Amino acid sequence: METVILARHGESELSAAGVVSGDPAEPRGLTELGREQARQLGASLADEPIELCVTSEFARARETADLALAGRDVPRLVVPELNDVRFGEFEGRPFDEYRAWAGARAPTEEPPGGESRAEVAARYVRGFRRVLERTERTVLVVAHGLPLRYTLLALKDLDPTPIVEQVPLAEPYRLRRDELERAVARLDRWSRTPVWAEALPGFDSQRPG
Repeated sequence: METVILARHGESELSAAGVVSGDPAEPRGLTELGREQARQLGASLADEPIELCVTSEFARARETADLALAGRDVPRLVVPELNDVRFGEFEGRPFDEYRAWAGARAPTEEPPGGESRAEVAARYVRGFRRVLERTERTVLVVAHGLPLRYTLLALKDLDPTPIVEQVPLAEPYRLRRDELERAVARLDRWSRTPVWAEALPGFDSQRPG
């Protein structure tokens, strides 16, 4: 792998409703706006020599990939390690409830039935290392806001905060192999000895998905 293009899925029915969904069996996918965002993502990637598309297990990520790559013969690979957070008892509840809980908890604390942010960071590390092992030169990864934000923070030598800045929907971020390797290595170190960084001023908190 030489280049990875990271993209969050388009607007989903659940994120538009303001509720969290960390269950990959949830069948609901994109809104009409989300489908248009996915098609626009495809237009922006039309000249990219994408040889593989990696997605999470979620319908919203897979639908975004299908629309973005419509008409192109690009193989798919589902990497469950890049799934969204397992929210446990907050599943299907308003995002603001989970955000209030998460903002006041240590990175090692997990909601009942869910996973901690340290655990999910370690899972993302495993997922991105699977991407780095690929032999295809250009790989598109369509996943969720949190793995992308954690990776982009690490690329800037920053650690996760309790509430992270929103990642725009269906917009591409291009990273060289060495950039992804460096970001993954930093995120790996953080997941082993997790301590929240201080939030940067002036950002919108991450919405679900």
